[in-house]
Amino acid sequence: MKKVLVVEDNKDNLRLITYALRRADFEVIGAQTGIQGVELALKEDPYFIVMDISLPDIDGLEATKRIRVEEKGRYIPIIAITSYAMAGDMEKILGCGCNGYFEKPIDPITIVDQMLAIVSDITT
Repeated sequence: MKKVLVVEDNKDNLRLITYALRRADFEVIGAQTGIQGVELALKEDPYFIVMDISLPDIDGLEATKRIRVEEKGRYIPIIAITSYAMAGDMEKILGCGCNGYFEKPIDPITIVDQMLAIVSDITT
């Protein structure tokens, strides 16, 4: 079973994303802070990471940068799920090292297939 790291501080959003991923037969590891997300990303070697941008200690942009500078984290697909939807936010998020971007609220029925399409494009 492949592991997915979900970095999300909102318990309801974490529960929703976890539910969708488990239905698709993924093992889910949860982190509620950016620092915890960085530590788990480098320790657990997940298949991909779902990264919230607004987090309580370091934001998802900084967490992504910290993961990307490490050899072990350089090639892990990172997909942002965020409420940031202003002009330029998507470019900023992708520019910091995320491979994909989804705006909240997400559709738990289709989100996993959409994430896997991004992961597939990266790994092929």
